[in-house]
Amino acid sequence: MSEPLLSWWQLYGRQDPAQKPWMFKSDGTWPLPEDNLSSYGIWIAEVMLQQTQLSVVLPYWQRWMARFPTVDAFATSSLEQVRLQWQGLGYYSRARRLHEAARVLVQQPWPKDLDGWMALPGVGRTTAGGIVSSAFNAPAPILDGNVKRVLARLHTHGRPPSRDQHLFWRWSEELLDLRRPRDFNQALMDLGATVCTPRRPGCDQCPWRASCAAYASGDPSGWPVVEERKPLPFQVIGIGVVINEAGDVLIDQRLEEGLLGGMWEFPGGKQEPGEPIEACIARELMEELGIEVSVGESLITVDHAYSHKKLQFVVHLCRWMSGDPKPLASQQVRWVRPEQLKDYPFPAANVRIIEALLGRLSRTNQLQGPGEGS
Repeated sequence: MSEPLLSWWQLYGRQDPAQKPWMFKSDGTWPLPEDNLSSYGIWIAEVMLQQTQLSVVLPYWQRWMARFPTVDAFATSSLEQVRLQWQGLGYYSRARRLHEAARVLVQQPWPKDLDGWMALPGVGRTTAGGIVSSAFNAPAPILDGNVKRVLARLHTHGRPPSRDQHLFWRWSEELLDLRRPRDFNQALMDLGATVCTPRRPGCDQCPWRASCAAYASGDPSGWPVVEERKPLPFQVIGIGVVINEAGDVLIDQRLEEGLLGGMWEFPGGKQEPGEPIEACIARELMEELGIEVSVGESLITVDHAYSHKKLQFVVHLCRWMSGDPKPLASQQVRWVRPEQLKDYPFPAANVRIIEALLGRLSRTNQLQGPGEGS
């Protein structure tokens, strides 16, 4: 099945340096089977592409390579600088593990096989397969979301792919073209991303249509089989933007564990049943920071969905009254000038809060005029 896929890919695959610059040689040409590529840029791209689409990743990768052009520049940067570059990509533990891996790689020869890459933080089998097949044309299969969908339809597999990972890995390995694994894996991913899409697959354009059991069934969109989805839990989070007499804003840094580990945020927490949001904010700030605040006017309400829950952030401006802020539930707390907030990595929902705060402060200053207020 390799020949029709690669023939299709030569005509319709994503072989534009503007789309996947890490997959091209320095002269802008696609590598031949005997050519090796820089594994640094490919490694960064492969980790960014975990859980994230190519169109979203591309500008982040370009900014990353401009900021950290070598692994030495990356490894010697602070984790705070790394998180700033990652801000907005989500799944922030990826950035921390990348940084840990970079500090290992500057101390040893770079691996060229699956086991060597999988020994590094944040690199699983499909990421390692993507790196070694792309950089070194090594015969390693991959199994990202696009590939799982293609394989599930080829075989009309009757269970969710996550339940039969070993079987899907075997299918991917059996299909792999051992002469051109780099090209084959890229073609397989491109087929899933551009033709064998989750909804309305373009079967009339598919080079594997004659071999596809899902196409023969007449309704290929019925695969892959998915787990029954439970409704996402919903929570209201009260957030306090605390400002002191000097006009500084209070922020805290999350603990390292979890999807948002190490990111900065405005303090707050879950609203209890029947609890007014103002009381929730005052309580959470006392419990998390040991401070007393006066909860003031509403600043913004932000709805944000994660993969496992939906949150509504109800944000109020707060005036600091008493207590020295302590990181009772976080790594550290810090008073910063509003204009310095851009220097700290925040999750996406907090970025919207910052925009609302700066806009409010700007309007307030304009109304007060020079020399008025504090």
